[in-house]
Amino acid sequence: MSVAHTRRPRATALAFALAATLGAGFAPGLAFADAGAAVAPVEIPYEQFTLPNGLRVIVHTDRKAPIVAVNIWYGVGSKNEPAGRSGFAHLFEHLMFNGSENHPGEYFEPFEQAGATDQNGTTNTDRTNYFQNVPTTALDMALWMESDRMGHLLGAIDQKTLDEQRGVVQNEKRQGENQPYGQLRQIVASTMYPEGHPYHHTTIGSMNDLNAASLDDVKQWFRTWYGPNNAVLVLAGDIDVATAKEKVAKYFSDIPATPTMEQPGVAIAPLAESGRTVLEDKVPQVMVRRIWNVPEYGTTESAMLDLFSQVLGGSATSRLDKRLVHQDQLVDSVGTANWSSQLGGSFFINAMVKKGGDEKKVEAIIDEELQRLLAEGPTAEELAQAKTVFRAGFIRGVERIGGFGGKADVLAACETYTGAPDCYRDTLRDIQAATPEQVRAVAQAWLGKPSHTFVVEPGERKPLAEAPAAKPAPFELPSPDAKYQATPSTVDRSKGVPQVDSFPDLDFPELQHATLANGSKLILAERHEIPVVEMSYLFDGGYASDQDGELGRASFAMGMLDEGAGKLDSLAFAAAEENLGAEMSAGASLDGSSAYLSTLKENLDDSVALFSDMLRAPRFDQSEIDRVKAQWIAGIAQEKARPNSAVLRVLPPLLFGADHPYGIPLTGSGTEAGIAGLTRDQLVAYQQQWLRPEKATVVVVGDTTLAEIVPVLDRHFGDWKGEGDAPAATSVAKVERPAEPRVFLIDQPGAVQANIFAGKVVPSTKDDGAVLLDMANEVIGGSFTSRLNMNLREDKHWSYGARSTLVNAQGQRPWLAYAPVQIDKTAESLAEMQREISAYVDGTSPATGAEVEKIVANNLRSQPGAYETAGSVLGTIGSIVRYDRPDNWVELRNAQIRDLTPEQVNAAARTLDPGALTWVVVGDLKQIEQPVRALDLGEVSIIDADGKPVADAPATDKDAR
Repeated sequence: MSVAHTRRPRATALAFALAATLGAGFAPGLAFADAGAAVAPVEIPYEQFTLPNGLRVIVHTDRKAPIVAVNIWYGVGSKNEPAGRSGFAHLFEHLMFNGSENHPGEYFEPFEQAGATDQNGTTNTDRTNYFQNVPTTALDMALWMESDRMGHLLGAIDQKTLDEQRGVVQNEKRQGENQPYGQLRQIVASTMYPEGHPYHHTTIGSMNDLNAASLDDVKQWFRTWYGPNNAVLVLAGDIDVATAKEKVAKYFSDIPATPTMEQPGVAIAPLAESGRTVLEDKVPQVMVRRIWNVPEYGTTESAMLDLFSQVLGGSATSRLDKRLVHQDQLVDSVGTANWSSQLGGSFFINAMVKKGGDEKKVEAIIDEELQRLLAEGPTAEELAQAKTVFRAGFIRGVERIGGFGGKADVLAACETYTGAPDCYRDTLRDIQAATPEQVRAVAQAWLGKPSHTFVVEPGERKPLAEAPAAKPAPFELPSPDAKYQATPSTVDRSKGVPQVDSFPDLDFPELQHATLANGSKLILAERHEIPVVEMSYLFDGGYASDQDGELGRASFAMGMLDEGAGKLDSLAFAAAEENLGAEMSAGASLDGSSAYLSTLKENLDDSVALFSDMLRAPRFDQSEIDRVKAQWIAGIAQEKARPNSAVLRVLPPLLFGADHPYGIPLTGSGTEAGIAGLTRDQLVAYQQQWLRPEKATVVVVGDTTLAEIVPVLDRHFGDWKGEGDAPAATSVAKVERPAEPRVFLIDQPGAVQANIFAGKVVPSTKDDGAVLLDMANEVIGGSFTSRLNMNLREDKHWSYGARSTLVNAQGQRPWLAYAPVQIDKTAESLAEMQREISAYVDGTSPATGAEVEKIVANNLRSQPGAYETAGSVLGTIGSIVRYDRPDNWVELRNAQIRDLTPEQVNAAARTLDPGALTWVVVGDLKQIEQPVRALDLGEVSIIDADGKPVADAPATDKDAR
């Protein structure tokens, strides 16, 4: 759970907006780079082989860390579901995590013992994938597990398992629909594609189809699609092809092929005519979304539309941003994206209209700017900038061997969708060679076709009608192709999962130190795997310094740093950043602020020069302050509309008190009144008071050396001096625990889920017992197999997931447990959370030796994978600085964990005393209030999204509840 408030980069912001609509059904196309003559091309070398049973295997060697990414893609997604079977591919993604014939129980358990990282599974319209990074020594275990669920799953699926995971999936569906704008995904799918098209329904499927699924239906679905001949296995990292051939053959070669099923052909399905759909929802502002159906993944046309999207609305200096955000100021945000899938793609324009604004006028301007760009094409400068942004993004993405968008994903996607693991090279070539005329011509051909505009307006949400489950057409399973042959196994699976007896040690990079000419401390960790340098300039201040009605000042001031600096106004600054392929941002946390730079090595000096202007000479132009204020206040309204962020706003004042430095919205965004009242002088004062080089530390991780980076930083920061006296650190008073539990309810009329939070104040991150408390939290809610999640998700299937977390702070910090649950199980879920926490804390159900062993193993053994990227190293060094830890903190922490005992964990768990919990529940009061009151957990109060008491409703209304 992230609690830092930062304005997301444009592509990420739009991805979040689209994900709310499309869910797992669509995935963004890869952003590829400009491999021009002046720079080295980006390559992912690989070797490939195929087993006799049809399993395609791709191997990429990368020795930077002793880990291997295991990534398997099955060529089945929601596009392959016939009528009456919607949601089956996604349901099976869940079922395949529920154990297999030779490993009954949770799939995650052996991986947690081995220290796996980046482990997950996803389904979209076109494929299902499973992935994890494991220590090199755990590769046999991982391949045994993946092969066991491919070849030995059916005997492990019974009615109980089906009912359990069906319930989890249905709660995932409710969770998505419960968000503002969340109903749109279903409407988009059914509108953009005609009935009978493979993309006409959502990946998550319909409730009725899921309810109608029988055990025989599910098993037949598995026999049809999940064989080796319909799969691609990528092994990337600390491995070579000879080892891969031996181990993959050992574990997979005996699995028989499934039928060779015909895949749907490319079906872009351009709309016959343009249309407009208006939907009412409980949202704070109008959202306008215009969509075209466009060419599929891997085509030259798709690459050209990627570039067109970047110029039209993909950056802070795009045509739509300049017009709608800066010039006319009719929207709070606007963005575009070209999302490509196997059968076709979707080109989006998305605008968040200012509250009270005219969406028709916004739509007219969008069309005006679109038609102008279609007629003129991008300028040479715009196109060059777009290519640079794509190149930098691709380089950053393939730093990872696995996980979302890493090298294993790139190779698997190319092979699954195109049959060529190196299809990314074609896209690189297309991007490099693109001309303005070519981009214009492709965009004219596709964006000149009809589109559909979706408008979501504030109003009353109406439940979406679920179509009745259709009767599937008769289907007889074909015989497998005779060309695929399984070979006898040498693996005795009755012995269970292979034991992992040794593990690689963590090789955390050496921390090198220097002092800059301006007095800032410098910490460097060298990482030379990719030509990128990342740095974070760390300062004091933070949310805790927001006082006297200035709530949000720290975040807002930091957020304004890149809205123009030195001689460059906001648009010019953004253009300079994008031309360099750099990423810059600034934000705040509870106890401090920081500014971030990621730059290509080739542009290090120029990027640091721009970064220096951002920190030393922010313009704080009044016109930009006014514009960003309006966007910021709209963002606060969005926070209040989303259940989780609404709770993060009101819970800290309930825990700490409204007058405490931490008694503020944990999102860091402040309040509408606080933001509206900020003056330019206050922002300048924050920058001068808290961004002081003599008290700061700059952390650098990446492709550089001390001899190189010190002169660069001194050249641009060396003469920077703080002005006036530095402010004293914010005093954080100690808070006493409440005398008894308290329950606060926030009304969300029409909600299909309730979001339950329990909060408590616990000792500081700097406390001597902080590591032990972290480990105690792991037992109750810190991992997938923790108690809360196993209870509410896997046992009761009332929730898509339940977790707990500790928020870092220099003073006492919040501990939060949270679970989104189906609305009719709100009180029961709250009671289960209370029971689990109480039994753990009072010793009725203490931490067991097995639980502690699992936590120790996962924490220690996962570190080689956890520190694969420069960003993860940067974050850990930042916490070393923020909490005054020694350079060898990672080793000291590991030593504490290595010697951990159940007695230590249970002693630390007593800190989570349930008698001091503050509960906040967001849901439809008509359905949840009386059942929650009947639990008698503590005094129940009703508050609004600002945390203010709501007067009791008339008795007749209460009776109606």
